Amino acid sequence: MALISIPDLTQRPPRSARVRLGGYVILPRMLDKGRATIAGKNGEYHFACPMDQRFLSFAGVNPEALQAELAAGKGDREILAWMQANATNHPTEPEIAAWSAYQEQRAPADVGAREYFHGIHAKVAPAREDIATWFELLDVDDYVSFGGQA
Repeated sequence: MALISIPDLTQRPPRSARVRLGGYVILPRMLDKGRATIAGKNGEYHFACPMDQRFLSFAGVNPEALQAELAAGKGDREILAWMQANATNHPTEPEIAAWSAYQEQRAPADVGAREYFHGIHAKVAPAREDIATWFELLDVDDYVSFGGQA
């Protein structure tokens, strides 16, 4: 078993949603949030949030089962191997690449999502006109939340 570091998300943000594991965006960030939640160090971050649910649904992974694997102390590669063996969906590499590319470009689609997005945007980076996707918003929110200037 790998020796893993438990992220303290009260001190620094999780990895960017753009970081990939097994070709999947979102996954490394979700693993950081899951490990921090187990350790009571998740701060304002939530494991299995709506964005995580997009990944969990696409990959066919049960969040409670994943949390149990994280609690066992498995590293990223071990989690990926566990997912490949236990997920209900088995997307191909091209499907994963297409899904990940789409997620990187995804913007709020409905009225409620746009209102939520614009509320966070107005709070953390009101002068930034270049924030259009969820990943861009997460990145700037993480940066500002830990002392950066948008």
